[in-house]
Amino acid sequence: MNTEHVANIIRGLAIDAIQKANSGHPGMPLGTADFAAILFLKFLKYDPKAPNWVDRDRFVLSAGHASMLLYSLLHLAGYDLSLDDIKQFRQWGSRTPGHPEVHHTPGVETTTGPLGQGCGNAVGMALAEAMLAARFNKPGHSLVDHYTYVLAGDGDFMEGVSHEAFSTAGHLGLNKLIVFHDSNRITIEGSTDLAYSDDVRKRFEGYHWNVLEINGNDHKEIEQALIAARQEQKRPTIIIGHTTIAKGSPNLAGSEKSHGSPLGVEEVKATKKNLGLPEDKDFYISDEARAAFAARRKEGEAAHTKWHEQEAAYAKAFPAEMAAWKAGLAGELPADLEQQLPTFPVDKPQATRSSSGAVIQTLAKLIPHFVGGSADLAPSTSTLIKGADSVAPHQFAGRNLHYGIREHSMVGIVNGMVLHGGFTVFGATFLVFSDYCRPALRLAALMQIPTITVFTHDSVFLGEDGPTHQAVEHLAALRTIPNMTVIRPADANETAYAWLATLQQKSGPTSLALTRQNVPVLDRSVCAPASGVLRGGYTLWESGANPDIIIIATGSEVSIALEAGQQLAKEDGKVVRVVSLPSWELFEKQSAQYRESVLPRACSRRLAVEAGVSFGWERYVGSEGQMVCLNHFGASAPAKILAEKFGFTAANVLKTARAMF
Repeated sequence: MNTEHVANIIRGLAIDAIQKANSGHPGMPLGTADFAAILFLKFLKYDPKAPNWVDRDRFVLSAGHASMLLYSLLHLAGYDLSLDDIKQFRQWGSRTPGHPEVHHTPGVETTTGPLGQGCGNAVGMALAEAMLAARFNKPGHSLVDHYTYVLAGDGDFMEGVSHEAFSTAGHLGLNKLIVFHDSNRITIEGSTDLAYSDDVRKRFEGYHWNVLEINGNDHKEIEQALIAARQEQKRPTIIIGHTTIAKGSPNLAGSEKSHGSPLGVEEVKATKKNLGLPEDKDFYISDEARAAFAARRKEGEAAHTKWHEQEAAYAKAFPAEMAAWKAGLAGELPADLEQQLPTFPVDKPQATRSSSGAVIQTLAKLIPHFVGGSADLAPSTSTLIKGADSVAPHQFAGRNLHYGIREHSMVGIVNGMVLHGGFTVFGATFLVFSDYCRPALRLAALMQIPTITVFTHDSVFLGEDGPTHQAVEHLAALRTIPNMTVIRPADANETAYAWLATLQQKSGPTSLALTRQNVPVLDRSVCAPASGVLRGGYTLWESGANPDIIIIATGSEVSIALEAGQQLAKEDGKVVRVVSLPSWELFEKQSAQYRESVLPRACSRRLAVEAGVSFGWERYVGSEGQMVCLNHFGASAPAKILAEKFGFTAANVLKTARAMF
């Protein structure tokens, strides 16, 4: 097998597709085709007929701008990606978008492009592999035994999220994580020397990684490095591959001009000639290259068949474990989960973070594949699973994850774990730090994966820590992310149903917003059942039909809205409806008839109450409505003082409502 020839075929496909699209990034595919050819032809375990085979190796192209490298590989490897798909690179409706998108193109493991994100995802995948292996592998019976490979460039290594994620990987000792660093020393602006002089070897030695350094365009060195990486038993491995960007291009090799623009018609021809490819044939694939990938495909299919035999033997030997294995992969929930949710008495006010903690303990008992942790805030976010071990270096059987003070990589890792499969996973931090992990949250929404983030200390009412830690604009910011479900429950019982709604989400991420301060547990003999959370919003209480005014609130402000509404009805004789609207997104998914039943158009006198910016509330209060919101930063003071100063009291809500008549 001539792997150098195969690498050149990959190069040819990439530059032809980019030239045809007149858009794309040829430099990295040309520079890394050598590594990619060796990996796919000699090491990567895959079966293109079963792209979701759970024990396949994962290949993460963190440098997603090199997407044509990946698409060329997937086509040659035999995935359901035709040459016509390659020819439609970056075009409307094509299966080959500008950056790889999971669930859009067969064989793509995660959506990448924002640099560094694939690094976090890959750590999550490797962590999921290690945790599943610790739970299910038995002597003589191995269900889980695969690697996660990453191709990352200098840009990935500059982004902070890669530092966070790779630090975590080294600490835990994820030895089945192998990263190829495409060290071509070029960025869009020119040499990396303009802004980057890290000693990558020392950096990763400091992370406790196995560090290998090679000529990244030398096939023998690449193969030897991959063999050595797979033999490492204690540490993740980085292969620092010194490469030439646009290798093979006579005039643009080594130049930043090759990074993000097509080579040009004449340079494409010159490059093909230089690579020994036919200059007059576009999208050329030799019989030799097809035969090489066909042989590898047979090996992958055989490995997959053998694995199924092992799975059948495992099922006979360990039926209970097999049932748990399948339940985790399917994300199964108990059929009676709603009936088993904890309920909370009305005589004991509590923070919704605390009631969430109680729900987490129940879920952990009922759902074995339920795991998670926080960015060093478990005591504050109430997210520690009691009685369960922590995942620690080389100890992966636990359920409590410690992400460290690394909010961004925390969500990136959760994304990777969910993409890998086998677990229902959450991460947790304060709501104000959603800013730190927003890029990963956005990608979770784009990928339509059911990740969970628990955000506590959800408003200015965390109090004395002051405006640096007080979320004001963050609910609105999360709500602007398409396909993100945000739930801000009003009390303990709404919190239980918020968790149920979260677990029922299968096609997108959920952000839970929970209080630090105690809030009343609403009397459901007077108010509607908390199960209304499942519909996003519901009529909590009303004094009669055909309301004169509707007061709408979320979270900790629901109780003061209810108190004000009841006073307005009693003292002023107004017909008042109070609506709890914990999730705009879930509410908008309801039928028009249901939404009209909660917020009838006939009642235009509406008042929204939420301890955050007013942005977005216009859709619910309309042009004649009013808002008791917070369009400025908070202050350092006890929560009760802040409520008084900022107008989040029943008295102020009542005053505002009266002024609307």
